[in-house]
Amino acid sequence: MDGNGRWAKRSGQPRIAGHKEGMNNVKRIAIAASDLGVKVLSLYAFSTENWKRPSAEVSFLMKLPVDFFGVFMPDLIKENIRVVITGFKDNLPDKTRKVVDKAIADTKDNTGMVLNFAFNYGGRAEIVNATKIIARKAIAKELDPEDIDEKVFSDALFTHVLGEYSDPDLLIRTSGEERISNFLLWQMAYTEMVFDSAYWPDFTSDNLVNDIKIFNDRDRRFGTV
Repeated sequence: MDGNGRWAKRSGQPRIAGHKEGMNNVKRIAIAASDLGVKVLSLYAFSTENWKRPSAEVSFLMKLPVDFFGVFMPDLIKENIRVVITGFKDNLPDKTRKVVDKAIADTKDNTGMVLNFAFNYGGRAEIVNATKIIARKAIAKELDPEDIDEKVFSDALFTHVLGEYSDPDLLIRTSGEERISNFLLWQMAYTEMVFDSAYWPDFTSDNLVNDIKIFNDRDRRFGTV
């Protein structure tokens, strides 16, 4: 969800105004995706590298989940959307972590679209963390190193909670930037990518539909012919 800061700068507002409007757009796009039949919508909300930003901006971003779930939880429940979190939750401020855990608990029985927030997430850190999990199992004689395969590794990643949908079909990056920025590095081995020029606060359901149409026109071969 890229472009919040540039969206704010374009209109002469502080960066946090862009993040606030970006938060409001999450609800709109989540409902649009749910209506389109999307099974899992994963949103890169805060990366492990974002801690390097100015402290005032980081504090504001840590407060966004509190505001988002405080305002939009009734809508998520009404839409039968289930919330999950991908990332290092233990490193979040207590208030942020408690709100996130409550959102997960309050929607755990919902059977519709999964809204997956990648919060305090980094692809490389996730891979290192999964390697440590597997290594500890091997040291404890719970796992024979010869049995380590792609499934064992995938099961040690945060995204294992998404089951069959752990590997995304489509990545949409807004704002026109063309890079993946440490997002789902293992999972995106065969993901199709669409780079949309709209800043995230300007990204609409029409953008979403158009990007999915682009995806539907792709010829996905997964290494075959």
